[in-house]
Amino acid sequence: MQQEKFLKLLSKQYPNVQTASSEIINLNAILNLPKGTEHFLSDLHGEHEAFEHIMRNASGVIKKKIDEQFATSLTSAERRSLATLIYYPEEKLNIIKENNDSIDDWYKITLYRLVDICRVVASKYTRSKVRKALPKDFEYIMEELLHEHNDFNNKQQYYEGIIETIIRTKRADAFIVKLCYLIQHLAVDRLHIIGDIFDRGPGADIIMDTLINYHSVDIQWGNHDAVWMGAAAGNTACIATILRIAAKYNNLNTIEEAYGISLRPLATFALNKYANDDCSCFIPAQNDTDEADKDVELVAKIHKAIAIIAFKLEGQCILRNPEFKMENRLIIDTIDFENKTVCIEGVRYKLKDCNFPTISKKEPYSLSKEETELIERLKINFLHSERLQKHIKFLYSKGGMYTIFNNNLLYHGCIPMNDKCEFLSFGIDGKNLCGKELLDYSDKIMRQGYFLPENNPNKQKYLDFMWYLWCGSISPLFGKDKMTTFERYFIDDKKAIHEPKNPYYENIDNEELADKILKEFGLNPQSAHIINGHVPVARKKGEKPIKAAGKLFVIDGGLSKAYQSKTGIAGYTLIFNSYGMLITSHQPFSTRLQAIEKEQDIHSTTEVVEKTLNRIKVADTDIGVELKEQIADLEMLLEAYRTGTLAEHSKNK
Repeated sequence: MQQEKFLKLLSKQYPNVQTASSEIINLNAILNLPKGTEHFLSDLHGEHEAFEHIMRNASGVIKKKIDEQFATSLTSAERRSLATLIYYPEEKLNIIKENNDSIDDWYKITLYRLVDICRVVASKYTRSKVRKALPKDFEYIMEELLHEHNDFNNKQQYYEGIIETIIRTKRADAFIVKLCYLIQHLAVDRLHIIGDIFDRGPGADIIMDTLINYHSVDIQWGNHDAVWMGAAAGNTACIATILRIAAKYNNLNTIEEAYGISLRPLATFALNKYANDDCSCFIPAQNDTDEADKDVELVAKIHKAIAIIAFKLEGQCILRNPEFKMENRLIIDTIDFENKTVCIEGVRYKLKDCNFPTISKKEPYSLSKEETELIERLKINFLHSERLQKHIKFLYSKGGMYTIFNNNLLYHGCIPMNDKCEFLSFGIDGKNLCGKELLDYSDKIMRQGYFLPENNPNKQKYLDFMWYLWCGSISPLFGKDKMTTFERYFIDDKKAIHEPKNPYYENIDNEELADKILKEFGLNPQSAHIINGHVPVARKKGEKPIKAAGKLFVIDGGLSKAYQSKTGIAGYTLIFNSYGMLITSHQPFSTRLQAIEKEQDIHSTTEVVEKTLNRIKVADTDIGVELKEQIADLEMLLEAYRTGTLAEHSKNK
């Protein structure tokens, strides 16, 4: 009865033998197409210009297509100019029109070249899929130009007529812009972001806008994303943390201008409490934005003020949650104000700075009345920032702790384990969770912490766990024994700032470990891969992103400028196409302006890391599994029609 009910519902969409069989034929045709190209990036850290350029040039794929298509017909300068036009069509068009006296001739030549490139990148898709990607105002014209008519004797004249009409009606600019963006769209079928969109760089908000408008994307949360998600949910420890990081990297612009959260009360508080303090331990790092020109001394005072508030709020969180086992991070209650020392894990250290006007000796983790009012005001602003909430909801709708896609396991940090490579358990809610169960639980709590109403009795507990994912010792997103934030500000001894990594990272090149993790998530170790971010690959020291005999890829190559001195490059893109896997390493990006005016592309080097004997088809992918299920359903419907079990009817009935 259930099957009959299902087939009746399906028959509304496919009412007779003709429509059902046609759809089976269509779906089978799709199964035999080459799989779409997937791109994997991680640890973007607000570097919006470099990220957007990589998106526009499809990690160098578009330039490669241009070189292949026009290797003998265009000079290298002409190919470079065409590539820049595809990446930045509006800006490049303005420059070309200012310096070209025969613009109609240029339009004609360029339109033909763009159509050629678009045909190449569209060749692996069905007409239906390409049609869905076409801009509505040029849908019919583009479809005609992209698909050759072999039975049309004078097709060249036909195409020329279309292009000449586009130019004559003054629609060439709009057509070129839409065609360039279509090429960008078709060059990448699916984008995977393996965590850490936020912090450090100046444009996390711009990256989020780009991702929201991207045609196909998924996100695996990183610990920097988690702390922003906690802040947007109202976790005051997370709010103080992201403000501290913004001040550290002299990037308060993102908070104030991008998300409309006023920091004037914080600035006033900082100037009042640290009026005679040079806050030398809190001088921010310079960056390339206008924020760098602001009063560095003021930012340093803000930095110190919010850092002290953060230490207090983190302490409260630790004291509320003994299951976190983070008592070793309760530090400010061990400060000896007279001798200017602090005791950390049984060792007493000399403090570089001992001016703590807001820390009470009796109740060191209590906020003062002014601090309480300040943090509550900031909390309200975070909760009511419309743009921030839009971005965070997108992270929830497209993201998770991990993703399994096309036989690849994607996660940002690690699978916590001990030195025997046994999965570490985290005790919470009366359960000991490890491996996949720990990530599933973390995903659930991240969602409940954000979406549960304020009056829910578990709200605070779940908010606290969101902070734990930022820096807890068994957090799958952090992967270290501790985060030595206090020590980095106040102690000179390098031993104090050491952050032991989870044994996962010591054994990351172990093939048996990769097999164990893949099996934990229900994947076949003989064919599956792990794709990992979080820890920058020190390529300049000979370290490689390919681990565990090609079963695990670490793709944090240092897109963030803060890590490029360590990695020696400026990011990786892992590319998974129908021929196999390639990893592309990127050199540092100059600026968007230089990319447009001087046609400076990112220099990228591509290495084939896995090549398939037979080209991978849609049938071999997750989408292929879904299509095969649809075909099976349609074949049952077809059988029902042909045996008379179900009556056919006209589509219009």
